[in-house]
This record gives sequence, C-alpha cells and structure tokens, in this order.
Amino acid sequence: MLNLLYKSRLVELREIAEREEIQKSGSVEVLRARIIKQKILSGIDLSWEGIQGTPHKELGEILRIFGIKSSGSHKERRRRLWLHLNFDSRRMTIERLAEMDKDTLYELCRRLEMPLSGTRTILMGRVAGVLTNQSKGWGRIKRSLHRNGIEIIDLGVEKEELVGDIVENVNSEVFQEEIPKAYLEDARELMIIDIDKESSVIQGNLLAIQARIPELERMVSTILREYGGEWSSLEKNLLIRLVERRGWPIMEDKVKERLLMVATDIAENKGGIIKKISDEKKILQYEVKPLIDRIRLKMKQSDEVLKEDM
Repeated sequence: MLNLLYKSRLVELREIAEREEIQKSGSVEVLRARIIKQKILSGIDLSWEGIQGTPHKELGEILRIFGIKSSGSHKERRRRLWLHLNFDSRRMTIERLAEMDKDTLYELCRRLEMPLSGTRTILMGRVAGVLTNQSKGWGRIKRSLHRNGIEIIDLGVEKEELVGDIVENVNSEVFQEEIPKAYLEDARELMIIDIDKESSVIQGNLLAIQARIPELERMVSTILREYGGEWSSLEKNLLIRLVERRGWPIMEDKVKERLLMVATDIAENKGGIIKKISDEKKILQYEVKPLIDRIRLKMKQSDEVLKEDM
C-alpha cells in the first residue's frame, strides 16, 4: 500500500481515501500523509505530545515511511514530522507568516520548541528560521519515490545535495578566528534595519535570513579561507549560489542586496581583503553606518558602566 501511495496521483489518492473512509480534502502531499498516518501507522501516537516522546531512531524510521528527509538532530526530526502532519508546505510559507497574529505565532513557536518571549516580529523571525532550515525537508516526498515507488529505492539512504567542493567544508575550520558575538548581533540588526518599510514578502525573507546569521558567518569564513582571504564579486557570486542551493529566500533584489551587504560586513570584521569594483557598486536605500556606529557606542558605554560597578 505504501508503494501505491507514493506513486498515486490526487484523483487516485482521493479514491483510496473514500474507500478507506478517510477525509479526502487537501493536496496530494497532505492527503498522502493523512492516509499513511491513519492506515499504515495507526498504532503510533503521532500527536504533538506523542512525537515529543518518540526516540530519535524511531523518528527517523517514521520519517522514511512518510518518504521525506529523515536525517538531522532529534529536535529537527520532531519539528519536521510535526510540520509534515499538520501543514501544507505550499501554504505554510514564510510569506504567510506576515499575515498571522501574535497568538498564532506564539503557538507555532511553542510547537516548534522555540523561545516564546518577544514581540510579534521576533516570534515571526523564529518561525521563519525553522521553515527556512527545514526547506524541502517536509511536505513533499522524494522525487525518486514518486517516480519509482519503493521497489528499487533504499529508504535508509539519505542523499544530501552538495554545491561544489566548497559545500563540504562550510562547517569546517573558519578563516582566522571567529568574530565576537557582538559583531554577529550587529549583523542581525543590519539584516532587518528599516524592515517595517518593506512589503510583507520582503519582511518574511529578511527575518528568515536573520535567523541564520551564524550559518552565514560560517559560509563567509569558509569562502575567505578557500580564496586566500579575498572578498570581491567572485566570492559574492559564490555565496549567492550557495544560499540559493540551500533554499534561502533571496529572490527579491532588496533581500539579495541586504544579504551581500551583511556578508561583506562580516568578511571585513574577519579580516578579509575587501575588493570593490566600480561597476558593482550600488547605492543602497539604507543608512546603515550610523546605526552600526550607534550600536557600538552603546556597547562601549555599557562596558564602561559595568567596569564602574565592579
């Protein structure tokens, strides 16, 4: 039956659901997950509480039965399974988060095991970060399963997409020393400066990227190390290719500009050699330097106050 469900189209899935007396509304992915849950895994508690109590290894096996990505930490597996069982990935998007009220975002953060404090914008950024991190990992079965079923596919093998030789080293050693946490906070602030002036789509995209600033820092570090510490148009283009392959939401020009601006600031703070070419310069709409100077001044003043108290 599992093999049949993987290869069936919407009309066929609806016929199966009707025959099994299962609700037949929803997309192909939603309906398939519902049938698997009720007919194949009916003996397993797949409520949010049940998922929380499921061992790490068993979660991987359950995810493979649903035909979606099964690798990752225990928390990542819990989040992915819950999202897969409760939402349509084509509707639960970063753009839709901007339409949700604070209570809804609060509940999403609770279910996704995120901190619950902060404003609506902060909550939205946390959920957006999870959705970006889980991009293409839930909602749709693997293409190979849709095409071939399970007859010749080993569900126990995870095939991660790699982006050139450098992707393998993204999380390895960094260029020189890691920059202080204060600079990462600057980068987060810089990513969402004047966010209230942008459309809901751009707001959601910027918040999603803001949640992945540490990952951006690691990518910039690896690129600097691999290319002799230089940061020019070549390295920027490589970064864009990397984040595109990882599913980051940078379709909008403003989002891409902001990403490169923050990445360049990180590269400079890490001691990179910033090479500017006249034809690649763009006049940005954001007055960012005064903000950075103001933040650093406040940090310096805070340090002085702390020293006086000691």
